[in-house]
Amino acid sequence: MNAMDKPAQMVPQTTEHFDVLIVGAGISGVGGAYHLTQQCQGTSFVVLEQQGSFGGTWLTHKYPGIRSDSDLYTFGYRFKPWTGAPIATAEEIRKYMGEVIEENGLDPHIRYGHKITSAQWSSKDKLWTIDAVRTDTGLPLRFTANFLWMCQGYYRHSEGYTPEWPGMKDFKGRIVHPQTWPEDLDYKGKKVIVIGSGATAATVVPAMAADCEHITLLQRSPTFFRTGRNAVELADQLRELSIDETWIHEIVRRKILDDQAIFTRRAFNEPETVKEELLSGVRNYLGPDYDVAKDFTPSYRPWRQRIAFIPDGDLFQGISSGKASVVTDEIDRFTAKGILLKSGQELEADIILTATGFNLNVLGDIDFVIDGEPLVFADTVTYRGMMFTGVPNMAWVFGYFRASWTLRADLVGDFVCRLLNHMKAKGAKQVTPKLRPEDGNMPLLPWIDAENFNPGYLMRGMHLLPKRGDKPEWAHTQDYWAEKDELPAIDLDDKAFVYA
Repeated sequence: MNAMDKPAQMVPQTTEHFDVLIVGAGISGVGGAYHLTQQCQGTSFVVLEQQGSFGGTWLTHKYPGIRSDSDLYTFGYRFKPWTGAPIATAEEIRKYMGEVIEENGLDPHIRYGHKITSAQWSSKDKLWTIDAVRTDTGLPLRFTANFLWMCQGYYRHSEGYTPEWPGMKDFKGRIVHPQTWPEDLDYKGKKVIVIGSGATAATVVPAMAADCEHITLLQRSPTFFRTGRNAVELADQLRELSIDETWIHEIVRRKILDDQAIFTRRAFNEPETVKEELLSGVRNYLGPDYDVAKDFTPSYRPWRQRIAFIPDGDLFQGISSGKASVVTDEIDRFTAKGILLKSGQELEADIILTATGFNLNVLGDIDFVIDGEPLVFADTVTYRGMMFTGVPNMAWVFGYFRASWTLRADLVGDFVCRLLNHMKAKGAKQVTPKLRPEDGNMPLLPWIDAENFNPGYLMRGMHLLPKRGDKPEWAHTQDYWAEKDELPAIDLDDKAFVYA
């Protein structure tokens, strides 16, 4: 149903206009708002957020132990020093974001409880028309904007991904996805199974282990983990010398990024050595008699999927204590008592947690229309993972897989502000990425190379994502260490940008 078909009482009575409309008040949206205030002074903007507060992921997820799997010196903004432990809880991250909002006067620009339903671009008017609804009252609202900045993240916040296994209705206990954690879930003294092997499973198991009768991490196949102290020795040393926190943040940030660059290169160039180093870290906690080959040795090379950091080895400490265990097997079916495995073993449980990933959300489940035609996102080609051919005046923040998301949010923020200022200087009202004549014979490929990186949520949703080319301009490289120099150097008068 489009706006013309709505009953009269459902049509917004007024329209508010802004130069820029930001979708989402998570880490990307709050960062984008900050960059607009600093780099595009005088630009009017609004941030529309569906949830009741800021935080995005760190507001949605409420499962026990929820924490970052990236260090906050790089996951934090470059402009706001981080002063706590590098791996932080959701509460600590939201406190940090709240300080950014308060210190920079961003709160008046943010509207919470605003669900966007559609976005329509008119080349005639050079405007986006955005329809939304207030989640508390159902009141329809309409906004127009010259530029749309998509900061809504990459997964559906309302529900996580849970596969359909035979017999799920037979299970007498509770089945819960960590993304929609129920407030009344009592797991004290209970037998719990956590299905999954990623960062969520590795976080929730040690957080719950002490209170459960027993908790079992059930995985189809292992994943890689890194272990270490939840501290940065360099930061501690600099604080002992009373170095300013702004300097500490920048120095430690650069050191961590350099270490990550070296580690990433080694994962590609000497994967077997890196693999043994990672497994050695696990053995240090579990001892020589544990079957690390079975439970913690993946079949893929390091960094083909994200590597979660396990602070102070808490997951492995839970296993060593006997309160937690790992089973590597495949599910045959659910039973009344728990889960029957293909090996014939039955695991009993009172509660089963499905830490099985996300549902990819392309552009926030918003209905996009370009000059009267529905936007088929998969038919576009990405411009450096930020803009898309045939889609005017829109940028998208999609962060890094092998480095902190916020690193790219800051880089995209710089690019968007520079683009807006460039358009203003040119007197242009519209900019649309377009393949150049020299790109005519360029092969079009899936968004990401599965041989390079292949998490489940991307593989399940690849058909929804734009295409990439075999040139840097038309790909999302996932390489912060290259993009930190390349994105600021983009020629905004390149033929890839068509102005009107």
